[in-house]
Amino acid sequence: MELKQLRYFMKVAELEHVTDAALSLDISQSAVSRQIYNLEQELGVELFYRRGRNVILTHAGKMFYEHMDRIRVLFHQAEREIREFQSPKTGTVHIGFPSSIATYIMPEVVSAFREEYPEVKFRLSQGSYYELINMVVKGQVNMALLAPLPEDERVEGETLFTEKVVALLPSSHPLAQEEEEIEINSLRNEEFVTFPEGYILRDLIMEACHKGGFAPDVSFEGEDIETIKGMVSAGLGVSFIPEVTLVDGMPRNAVKIPLKNPAVTRSIGIVKSKERPLLPTEETFYKFLIDFFSHRR
Repeated sequence: MELKQLRYFMKVAELEHVTDAALSLDISQSAVSRQIYNLEQELGVELFYRRGRNVILTHAGKMFYEHMDRIRVLFHQAEREIREFQSPKTGTVHIGFPSSIATYIMPEVVSAFREEYPEVKFRLSQGSYYELINMVVKGQVNMALLAPLPEDERVEGETLFTEKVVALLPSSHPLAQEEEEIEINSLRNEEFVTFPEGYILRDLIMEACHKGGFAPDVSFEGEDIETIKGMVSAGLGVSFIPEVTLVDGMPRNAVKIPLKNPAVTRSIGIVKSKERPLLPTEETFYKFLIDFFSHRR
């Protein structure tokens, strides 16, 4: 079994087309077909079946692809690790984070780190809470900022800090000018603007309302924090959002008010894979994050 056979197999599996794979690899179609045939003969199973002009992975092919995908991640990691051991101050940090952290936390942290390690590069990826956990597990990123730390045996991490979650109301709302704090139950008859199902901030809002004794009436949904703020500002409902997302100023025609009974907070943490050690540059950044926020608690 040769590395080029595996490379050709992976490309055909991903594009589901031999000709397209050959074009992507800049080799002849016959060369790709020959190597796939040789691989199937060596393994003793068919890896693909035809569907029209496409080739689709068989059950055995899917199993083989999953194993090869893990090997590919390990291979690329080995290449990077060798390079970074030679020069750990010039490596690359692969990190993921949700939109609620993107604008308000990452720029400050990266800027502070680059003051000490100016040649380190960053490859940044955004995703939802559960997408990011899977990205860490699969090696698409090597660490992720998440809120809260997940209870997932495949990853491990550290809590960096805890932040307040506040109510965001249209400035025309009757409670906007009258209250220093809002009891969650006082919003039981309001329409809520929140994230779609599957987003952790939606779960946080639902849980807070449940503790306040009601299930919120969700009238509008948005997939990023700026959309949520905009809809509240337009008078389409109320929401609960992390206070840190308001550090650059309030949206027009909206006000923030602290919550009570209960107060709502969320913890921000950094996670990494339990099975895959961080590369030297990323280990340095991981420790930097923990130290950076330990001085701000």
